Amino acid sequence: MRRTGPLISMAAIAAIAWSSSSFAAEATPTEKDALVAARAVRLSEKLRCLVCQNQTIADSNAELAQDLRRQIHEQIAAGKTDDEIVAYMVARYGDFVLYEPPLKATTVLLWAGPALLILGGFVGLVRFLAARRAAPPSPELSPEERQRAERLLAGSEDTAA
Repeated sequence: MRRTGPLISMAAIAAIAWSSSSFAAEATPTEKDALVAARAVRLSEKLRCLVCQNQTIADSNAELAQDLRRQIHEQIAAGKTDDEIVAYMVARYGDFVLYEPPLKATTVLLWAGPALLILGGFVGLVRFLAARRAAPPSPELSPEERQRAERLLAGSEDTAA
């Protein structure tokens, strides 16, 4: 009598292992994946909240910021790269969505604006001081005007005069 039991068991185990590996799907990122969560936060810190404008979408609690964070998670789950996700957001919302927009013709005012305001304030201050320095001095009072002013300050002059 031949012993085929262990041989059949091994073949069955091998067949099950082979078939289950052929049905295995690629792992999809979840919220519990620390690397995916860190990547989503990193991307969220690169994008500006369009409602708050001075906060990243990572810092904002605005409804739009929550929607943008959800879109980032969906894009990550779809297997997009960071550059593809940022490009998608820029295509949809413009360069203003970037917390640090690139320097180009349409964003040059964003980058040069603060320096231009400081320069304009300095030029305005210099012109004001120069105009103040060039203003003619106030005329001296004549002796009669001085005496009248002294009487008015002392309260002794008639207001009708």
